[in-house]
Amino acid sequence: MDFDFSVGETAGTTVGFDRSLLLTPIRGGNTYEETVERILQTIRLGLIHPGEQLPPERELATMLEVSRDTVRDAIASLSEAGYLSIRRGRYGGTFIAETIPAGPIVIGRDGDVIERQHFTVSDIHDVLVLRAVLEPGAAYQAATNDLTGELRERLWTIHQETANATVEEYRRFDSRLHLVIAEMAGSNSLVNQIAQSRVKVNELLDGIPLLPPNIAHSNEQHESIVMAILSGRPDDAEAAMRAHLEGSAALLRGFLT
Repeated sequence: MDFDFSVGETAGTTVGFDRSLLLTPIRGGNTYEETVERILQTIRLGLIHPGEQLPPERELATMLEVSRDTVRDAIASLSEAGYLSIRRGRYGGTFIAETIPAGPIVIGRDGDVIERQHFTVSDIHDVLVLRAVLEPGAAYQAATNDLTGELRERLWTIHQETANATVEEYRRFDSRLHLVIAEMAGSNSLVNQIAQSRVKVNELLDGIPLLPPNIAHSNEQHESIVMAILSGRPDDAEAAMRAHLEGSAALLRGFLT
């Protein structure tokens, strides 16, 4: 089956889609910590870029269904940690820092961002097992859903953009593709779980080289996953995603353990 999805107006609107992927209502837990985490994930997964402006506090509070005070406190913490820049005046607002702090992190009980010193073998195993459980199921569910033409075009467009990404930007586009597949499964909770997992996976991937042959193979696997979803073949989508994740896991174990 052939799919002919052109990159037209939809490509110009993906930033809005991306930004809203994780900025969804927070259900339970510590709302301050969750707000810090959602905004931080949006930044670290490249769904909003350095120099771009966050939505206003009132809009963020509405999107996350938390108080403006919670949003304000989260922004202050992330500004102190170097992820956000607050500008005053007529053209002010909250902007993503031009240079994002690198390296693995954890979010403390009080929402503070703490630099992680290292990953243990147990940490790596935990991240990879969680990912292996979540993402094949997301691909399976996405393939069972009746996707609209707009969603189908969006998935294909993001896959094409990932395939054409530079080495420097590849991880950001790769993360976005995986999150969009999770979104198409139809569960915001699943998207948020996969986002948490993906941040940790990216921290691990930052410790190994990103080689052109690996990128080419990854893109081939992405196409198999995307085509299975668009063709409504859930078993094939799940198997293709599982094979894709097993390849990444083998690389990470080989380099990091």
